[in-house]
Amino acid sequence: MTHLINNVKALYPRINQTYRFDNTENRSVPCDPLDDGAAYEMSFLMTKEQAKELFTAMAKAYKEKREDKWPAQLEMPFSKDEDGMYVGKAKLKGAYGKDVTNKPAQYDAKTNKLPEDFKLTTGSTVNIAVVFVPYNMREHGVSLRLKAVQVVQLAEAKAPSNPFASVEGFDTKEDNPFAGGGVSQEKIEEVTADVFDEEEPPKKKAKKKTASKPKSDDDLADIVDGWDD
Repeated sequence: MTHLINNVKALYPRINQTYRFDNTENRSVPCDPLDDGAAYEMSFLMTKEQAKELFTAMAKAYKEKREDKWPAQLEMPFSKDEDGMYVGKAKLKGAYGKDVTNKPAQYDAKTNKLPEDFKLTTGSTVNIAVVFVPYNMREHGVSLRLKAVQVVQLAEAKAPSNPFASVEGFDTKEDNPFAGGGVSQEKIEEVTADVFDEEEPPKKKAKKKTASKPKSDDDLADIVDGWDD
């Protein structure tokens, strides 16, 4: 019983692989499909008209599947955000028993299949293919089992917000004359002014050595004769 939910906004999609909620980290983390709680899941934002249309289709599926002991009416399955948009959720377990499920396929607007590691972003406009699964356990309702997603408009990924305020301390933006790769001639002159602009002391002129007069042949003869003494 496949149903298409068209032109809704993706909200916190985690469908590139299976995830589970980690109580220690208090967030969803990637995991193996056979891990406890592993699932592909995403929420989506709808207008009031879209929510009414989806709820009507879900109520019809519930009525067709309903058994005598089941509650007669399907309760409101969507929450509402502060902007008046309705929030639905589609999910596919990583495995049912020991049978690993197939990852929900993702397609672009032209129905080209997207890479296996493609990460859908929050705020993207999408069409979602789901299968209605009516149930009655501790609660009753209709699950939206996620089958595939078509990306109509991909939203730009948002960088994580900075939780810190500015404080005194280490600053990578402090004035550094050598930052920015090459150093300009102006910076070189500014930094080296105190070192190289001092006047050099006058150089002392070297005194010329007066060449001694060559000794006469008689003097040389006397020195040579002295070696034999």
